[in-house]
Amino acid sequence: MDFVAIDFETANQNRSSVCSVGLVVVKEGKITKEYYQLVKPSDLYFDPICVRIHGITATDVEDAPSFQSVWGEISHLLDGNLVIAHNASFDMSVLRKSLDECGVDYPSFAYNCTVNVSKKTWHGLHSYSLNNVAEHLQIQFKHHHALEDAIVAAKVYLHSCMHHKVTSHGELVEKLEIGEGILYPNGYKPARLNKKTKKSVS
Repeated sequence: MDFVAIDFETANQNRSSVCSVGLVVVKEGKITKEYYQLVKPSDLYFDPICVRIHGITATDVEDAPSFQSVWGEISHLLDGNLVIAHNASFDMSVLRKSLDECGVDYPSFAYNCTVNVSKKTWHGLHSYSLNNVAEHLQIQFKHHHALEDAIVAAKVYLHSCMHHKVTSHGELVEKLEIGEGILYPNGYKPARLNKKTKKSVS
């Protein structure tokens, strides 16, 4: 089971205001690489609500690299690989908006959302937020730290594979009947909780 898990934190409601990114590479079901980097957004306004969530301030990122610089370090890890994120609609939107701001083409990769995976795996949880799913699985971590969130998203995905006794991404998608997302140059298809089915013709 090979994939990459990623998480972004933003300075404000602007999806291109990345202030940190965490990423882990999983090979054969084991985390083999960890990456964490503070990022200096072009818009240095840090919304107090966001600061309360992740604890990062404008002072923390004064000497941090830009998103474009960071993208140069991590893009090869994502392109062509399966990418996992918890609440992937947010993280993929952040990635797209940040690349748009830089004038950089999107990479090509399939992605999946561990919120959708969790909903189809552990029924009846009162919430499918990352911290609640982690608590259910007895995983301790510092929530809203980008690297720790990425690590936990990877663990959630692996736990789901073990729960369903599957050894590949394709098997998991088929068993859960979820729709994977796709990012490609100039476009994307969102990950969905349920596969779209063709309407019957009467």
